[in-house]
Amino acid sequence: METAIILIFAMGYLAITLEHSIKIDKLIPALIMMAICWALIAFGLESFTQWFDSGKHDLLDSFGSLPLEDVIDGQGHVSQKGKMHIMEETLLHHLGKTAEILVFLLGAMTIVEIIDYFDGFSTIKNFIKTKKKTKILWIFSILAFILSAIIDNLTATIVLISILQKIVKDRSVRLWYAGLIIIAANAGGAWSPIGDVTTTMLWIGNKVTTGHLIGYLLLPSFLCMAVPSFIASFLPAFKGDLDMEDTQDKPKSKFSSTMLYLGLGAIVFVPIFKMTTHLPPYVGMMLSLGVVAVFAEIYSSSKFTMTEFGAEESDAHAHHSPVHYSLSKIELPSILFFLGILMAVAALESLGILFNFAGTLEDTMPMLGTELHHGGVSDIVVLLLGVGSAVIDNVPLVAASLGMFHEPIDNELWHFIAYSAGTGGSMLIIGSAAGVVAMGMEKIDFFWYLRKIAWLALVGFLVGAAAFMFTRTLF
Repeated sequence: METAIILIFAMGYLAITLEHSIKIDKLIPALIMMAICWALIAFGLESFTQWFDSGKHDLLDSFGSLPLEDVIDGQGHVSQKGKMHIMEETLLHHLGKTAEILVFLLGAMTIVEIIDYFDGFSTIKNFIKTKKKTKILWIFSILAFILSAIIDNLTATIVLISILQKIVKDRSVRLWYAGLIIIAANAGGAWSPIGDVTTTMLWIGNKVTTGHLIGYLLLPSFLCMAVPSFIASFLPAFKGDLDMEDTQDKPKSKFSSTMLYLGLGAIVFVPIFKMTTHLPPYVGMMLSLGVVAVFAEIYSSSKFTMTEFGAEESDAHAHHSPVHYSLSKIELPSILFFLGILMAVAALESLGILFNFAGTLEDTMPMLGTELHHGGVSDIVVLLLGVGSAVIDNVPLVAASLGMFHEPIDNELWHFIAYSAGTGGSMLIIGSAAGVVAMGMEKIDFFWYLRKIAWLALVGFLVGAAAFMFTRTLF
């Protein structure tokens, strides 16, 4: 039965990586493989001889000898838990951990959509006043690096490419900017607990803390962004001045700047709330969403002036509150994909498959996890994980690493995984959520990106990795 479960997972994983070839949204195979894996576990539960206890991070003793159902004593109490009871507890545990991530993401996505409802990102567009290509390159790279650390790399990419489309007429030039935005956004997301889904998973899973994450990864991530941008500034594509559209469009709402700063401040507040209260991050995110929503409702009544829009005011804006409208715009397919993939990986973890695989790695690659300060095999493994995240989705890779390795919180292994998984995806256009959304918005060709941008991403990735090997010696 274990073989069948691994086969189903492998087939689902393959379908996710071939999403653009088979034209099936990756959330579909993720949900199907999650449901089938757990169904197979339920059908074959009696035959399984091992089970992984997520609370103790170890295999349960004598799981194979346990009865299928609970053993009830004469007073009606459970004297011995059965395998079915343990499976239900494990399923509920993983669902709870997954829900923490999903609710957190829902809150962050809604705040970003509320900012967009008030046209808050137009404030960023109006900062760009130069026509020199290299200066605009650095402006977009630095904006992507900072924004992605606050509103996540996917959303930052959408915002900046939307701005790019409004100010740069020539599509061939925009493609180059989009490529560097992808690199910068992924680099910026790696050093922030709210900047990338995989980093958020490690943060919520109590593998990294905000202070150490920034301390370990800020310099490597900055170099991962700055080195490719510096090299690109000497390329022919970024020579001369740009033929730009007018960048001084009037914002659609007089509250656009207010909502931008309020929304970004509310998201930044979440790690502070977690450090202060020690509550899970989603609690702080819900508080931030509530505060932003209050101001959004207050401001929405005077968002549009009759002279600007008159009778042509959008039906969506006219009949929905900002919060309802923003909730209707969030990326629900992404949320369902994360649910499917995280729960599918949880199925492999529960059977002890990932635990055994980690043991195999430790046997075949000595000193894994203990020779980190001296480089060696362990660094190569994590670097390969980064390269792998460019080929296949980084979410299941990090989810698997959470089940495989059991180093304590803030161990440098987790920070290196955060860096590699977060920035390695830039090497291919399909290797990150930022790359995929840019590909869709600008119709970027896979092979064009491979020829023009991939080598820049690789250089940045390696320079950042080398910098990490230096910064970890400081802690």
